[in-house]
Amino acid sequence: MLSRVANNLIWLERYMERGSGILNLLKVNFYANQDSPELFSWTPIIKNFTTSDNEFYTEDAIECIEFMVFSYENSNSIINIVTKARENARSVQEHISRELWLSINNYYLYLTNKDLPKKLREEDPIQFLEDLRNYHLIYNGTADVTQERGASYYFMNVGKFLERVIQISDFTAIKLIEIGKTSDSLEQSFYWKNLLLSVGGYQLYLKTHKSTFNEDHVIRMVFQDKLFPRSVYYCVNKLNRHINQLIESGELEKNNIEFLLGKLESTIKYTTIENINKQGLNNFINDIKTDIRNISLNINAVYFSQNN
Repeated sequence: MLSRVANNLIWLERYMERGSGILNLLKVNFYANQDSPELFSWTPIIKNFTTSDNEFYTEDAIECIEFMVFSYENSNSIINIVTKARENARSVQEHISRELWLSINNYYLYLTNKDLPKKLREEDPIQFLEDLRNYHLIYNGTADVTQERGASYYFMNVGKFLERVIQISDFTAIKLIEIGKTSDSLEQSFYWKNLLLSVGGYQLYLKTHKSTFNEDHVIRMVFQDKLFPRSVYYCVNKLNRHINQLIESGELEKNNIEFLLGKLESTIKYTTIENINKQGLNNFINDIKTDIRNISLNINAVYFSQNN
């Protein structure tokens, strides 16, 4: 497969995964902000998930959502992310299912409807965010049932799980900053609950532990759970499998990627909570992000260079 095609497939999935995560974060923060505006402000979201050259600040929920969804000046706005995803999908239409292309194109047409910003301001913002999130669910379901299990599918999943690991790490790092500002155990539990909601793990946590938000339990679930589809371990394990599929099919050269992924997977799996606490969760997260960045660079350097 040509490097351009593989690169577009990876970034198609990265953009869609990023958009889904940001929308979920907005929804969770909206609920939390309504109950405790002093604990859950909009500033961390604007600061960490926007790349606007202009200074933008607001504590108005609707203004923040509008900026995060519709601003063309913010490259991480939903409209920019979906536009980029659509451009990538259009360039690889022969490698993805027709249904998948239509799901992205329909999402783009919905987002660019000139009346949509009015809907945000005049109707329920939660329903507005849910409507957008549903397009991501449709996209994921369509990809799962219509995309053939070949090189395109594996490259797309490489993009998905790379982005998901980065996203989980970023979400956790943001909450750690807030947790570090208070010694109140109740406030800290609010932040841990908010993290679980942001990564879609709240219900599973309650089913598993049926207790208050114990820090060690949350860390173990978010980073080491084998069955939770948004745990870091689960994502790295999936990433490892799809990379190996590409190597076995001859689409990716056997190289240092296998070693890097195996090392990262083992580190996450076998590091104890005691060791994580000893080195500091922030340091643990930074090490994971560094390893993921090296894996991504390795894919680019080894695979794409041999096709250019």
